[in-house]
Amino acid sequence: MLSSPLLTNNPSLYVFLPIYYAVWCDAVLTPSEIKTIQQLVDKQEWLSEEEKTFLLSQLNPATPPAPDELKSWLEEIQKVADQASADKKHGLVDIGLQLAALHEAKKEINKEAQQSLREIESVLGVISSESAFIFNAAQRKTITDQQETKASFDVNTMAALLDGDQADILNKVKTILSDPAFEYIDTDNLKERREKVLEWCHLLAQQGFGAMAFPKEYGGGGSMANYFSIMEALSYHDLSLVIKFGVQFGLWGMSVYFLGTEKHHKKYIKDIGTLELPGCFAMTETGHGSNVKGILTTATYDHEDQTFVIHTPCEEARKEYIGNAALHGQAATVFAKLIINGIDYGVSAFVVPLRNKQGILHPGVTIKDCGRKMGLNGVDNGVIYFDNVRVPKDEMLDRFAGVDEDGKFTSPIASDNRRFFTMLGTLVGGRIGIPRSGNSASKSGLTIAIKYGDQRRQFGPEHAPEVPILNYRTHQRRLMPLLANVYALHFSLKYLTDRFINRSEEDMQEIEALAAGMKSFATWNTTHTLQECREACGGKGYLTENRIDDLKNDSDIYTTFEGDNTVLMQLVAKSRLTEFKQEFSNIDFFGILNYVGSQAKTSIKEMNPLTIRNTDEDHLLDPEFQLSAFRYRERDILTSAARRLKKHLDSGMDSFDAFNQTQYHLVNVGHAYIERIILEQFIAQVERTQDKACKAVLKKLCDLFALSQIEKNKGWYLEHDYMAGAKTKAIRKLINKLCWEIRQEAVPLVDAFKIPESCLSAPIIK
Repeated sequence: MLSSPLLTNNPSLYVFLPIYYAVWCDAVLTPSEIKTIQQLVDKQEWLSEEEKTFLLSQLNPATPPAPDELKSWLEEIQKVADQASADKKHGLVDIGLQLAALHEAKKEINKEAQQSLREIESVLGVISSESAFIFNAAQRKTITDQQETKASFDVNTMAALLDGDQADILNKVKTILSDPAFEYIDTDNLKERREKVLEWCHLLAQQGFGAMAFPKEYGGGGSMANYFSIMEALSYHDLSLVIKFGVQFGLWGMSVYFLGTEKHHKKYIKDIGTLELPGCFAMTETGHGSNVKGILTTATYDHEDQTFVIHTPCEEARKEYIGNAALHGQAATVFAKLIINGIDYGVSAFVVPLRNKQGILHPGVTIKDCGRKMGLNGVDNGVIYFDNVRVPKDEMLDRFAGVDEDGKFTSPIASDNRRFFTMLGTLVGGRIGIPRSGNSASKSGLTIAIKYGDQRRQFGPEHAPEVPILNYRTHQRRLMPLLANVYALHFSLKYLTDRFINRSEEDMQEIEALAAGMKSFATWNTTHTLQECREACGGKGYLTENRIDDLKNDSDIYTTFEGDNTVLMQLVAKSRLTEFKQEFSNIDFFGILNYVGSQAKTSIKEMNPLTIRNTDEDHLLDPEFQLSAFRYRERDILTSAARRLKKHLDSGMDSFDAFNQTQYHLVNVGHAYIERIILEQFIAQVERTQDKACKAVLKKLCDLFALSQIEKNKGWYLEHDYMAGAKTKAIRKLINKLCWEIRQEAVPLVDAFKIPESCLSAPIIK
């Protein structure tokens, strides 16, 4: 085109060069567009027929310009385009006019002709203010590119706030984990991996971490709070280690401690705490999973020789998926039905030997290896069968039930149901350790994904550097609400831990429900978070070396062990439906309806038409509005569930069927309750935070958590006329704004977790 004598004779033709470059550089001209441009060229009265023919020939899709020719066009255009800028709003025609003037065009292109040419630009869909950037090699500045990481708060102050009075033990564990002895191993060898995890457990036991929750008189640290913090910190490292550690010192050790009496404590606790006596927690059976009350393993008392006969009567009664069983466990707390003189006295617990120190199984004990799993392959899960294994009478863990010298059943708790649930209630600590572990896994995943997003550049404006992917709104929308979630869960799990440690008997039902719900919410959040983190890191997130692989696979089981999450949410709902510690079938639903109905009164202010439609930012960020919305939803769902249950029972339906009919609603009761608790605790934390800078960023995270949950449930709020469409739209807009603001502090916010570099061990963020 540039070599044509027509351009020499009429430099005004240069006005078309930017348009033609834009056409061949980016666009695919459709037949309709070619026809429209032809019509517009034909309208240019200042062009000769020969010039029109020449210009139209340059639009032939069959003869596009050669790459070198296209580059020469760009070089020509840049003679004037380098002086153009976006703020001057120069379009393709403007740049073309400058180019024509540069070549001393003598033919005047009047305003009418210029407007006609601008129609071509419009047909091509080129935004006038963008045109200069097609050619301008100068750096383009955008709001997106300028967004960068910065901290308005001190990271160490935030870390201290997160760790609270557990800072010393957390730092000690992190220091130990940073030692070369805890370096990750890259192996697919199952035995090698299991032995490494066992070795790590021994090293931790030597530090006194395993016995931390046991009384000092048995060599322990006497601190349950420290034990939970140890579990939380270990979860930054290897989750197989966490689970093996938890099985040994939590499930095995705590079951002996909480269910046993002094004779058991003296005999076992010290050796359990030092890992001299590796053990198992044998509760789950093949046929009964979460239904502990329905287990089939029997413990038949033989008064003649003062022994219990532990027996697996059928395949469904085998103890399955038992951690430490396949290789290392030498004994187990076995849950079995106590049978005395042919009478079933319900579930009790017994210490049963499995193998000697040389690894040889005791007579009557058969163990099969569960083999390779989806994750947690450092834990040796096994299946246990008992064939009339005899254990001495003293091996019954008899805090809540026992057999006297006459061979009769004794218990300080008369009710079978109350005794059963009291026994299980003492073991609720597992439902605190697991969500704290899962939240640590979420923190690790988010640290990797957020830091990678801050460093990884992809795409960007024309002729400008690529932009960090964390600057993109969609990326922020994926990760920032999840960052708010882990902060929210951190504080609410702290609250749960404190409630458990300082529990009274009167509090136990509420604490059990709270633990069940928190475990469910937190572990579901972990599964979702790690999937988003994996995707947010693209192919790099799929590489095992970058850790999200292990975090995802190892934590996946968290949603179903220590109780299936959906089942646990129904337990939460059952607790919320009554203030009485009675079985479901014994509840007076008239009383419940009155109780929850009295809680469901909505204030005039809440349902005021102005409030329903209020989109003011100050209103949406008001903790009172946020909590009111959560509480209203909780109360309404609870009332609705109670009414449904009452309706079914009034119709003569069996209570079991009534419960089954309303399961979906009951799960929602659990969700609404837990969401409200989490928000309450986050708001309380914001209010008591003294450091102004930390308080400000925590307020943003709290707002993001609250509004994200409302957005998640916006269909419900719209259906119940609690909010108008304009309000939910305003909430969506405000969430986007909060994500944009929090992005800038996202890296400091994950730095505040103080996860050791050796634990993260992800090359993509080094």
